[in-house]
Amino acid sequence: MSLTVMITYTGKEQAAKQFMEEMLASGLVEQIKAQPGNERYDYYLPVNQPNAVLLIDRWTTQEALDLHHQSSMMQKIAALRKKYHLRLHVETFTSKPN
Repeated sequence: MSLTVMITYTGKEQAAKQFMEEMLASGLVEQIKAQPGNERYDYYLPVNQPNAVLLIDRWTTQEALDLHHQSSMMQKIAALRKKYHLRLHVETFTSKPN
């Protein structure tokens, strides 16, 4: 089973893109990808929403995702979201093995 979380960050002008760039430059993305249970952590720029960034985040189990949410990285991510005044839209999907 995998748990996929799609988060759309939106803000004024280029705020979401700046957030993404700071996440990448700060090393946070690499730290998240190195966490046990992380299968994917990738950003995309939607062509029809110039003020948005899409994050696709996949974990092996709910427990792995819960541990990520309890990590110190989440405090850093929350501070960056606040810095850029971002809104979030979150969708979660569970996939079952074939």
